[in-house]
Amino acid sequence: MTEKDDLTQQFLDGRGAGELADTMRIEFTKLSADHSSARMPAEGNRQPVGIVHGGAYCVVGESLGSISANIHAEPLGKYAVGVDINATHTRSISEGHVNAECRAVHLGRSMTVHEIVCTDDEGRRLSTIRITNFLKDRK
Repeated sequence: MTEKDDLTQQFLDGRGAGELADTMRIEFTKLSADHSSARMPAEGNRQPVGIVHGGAYCVVGESLGSISANIHAEPLGKYAVGVDINATHTRSISEGHVNAECRAVHLGRSMTVHEIVCTDDEGRRLSTIRITNFLKDRK
C-alpha cells in the first residue's frame, strides 16, 4: 500500500475512484487539478501474451485525467466528462508496476487537457496519454 496525502485520502473517501479502477487495483497516491499520480500492478492487467494490456494504460490515464478535471470543475459548479483520449505505447512490461504521473496542460472554464506519462519501476516511459474533458454545468 502506498501512502497518500490527506487531500487525496479525503477525495477517495468521499467520492471513490470507481469500480474499474478498483478492479484493476489502481492505487491513487496524489490527486489535484494540476498534478496527480497513481500506480497499477502489471499482474492482473496483462493481455494473453503476458504484457500489460494497452487498454490498461488508457484506464489509468483516463482515471487520473478525469479525477483531476473534476477536482478543477467542482469549484466552478461543473463536472467533467471525457471527450477525447489518445495514447502512444512505447514500451511494455510483464511484471512490476505501471507508475502514472498526470499533469495539467490546460485548465479552463469549459475544457481541461491533461497529459499522463506511464513509466515502469525503473523510470522508463511505457505510454503517453492525453485526455480532454468537457466541463458541464451541474443542474
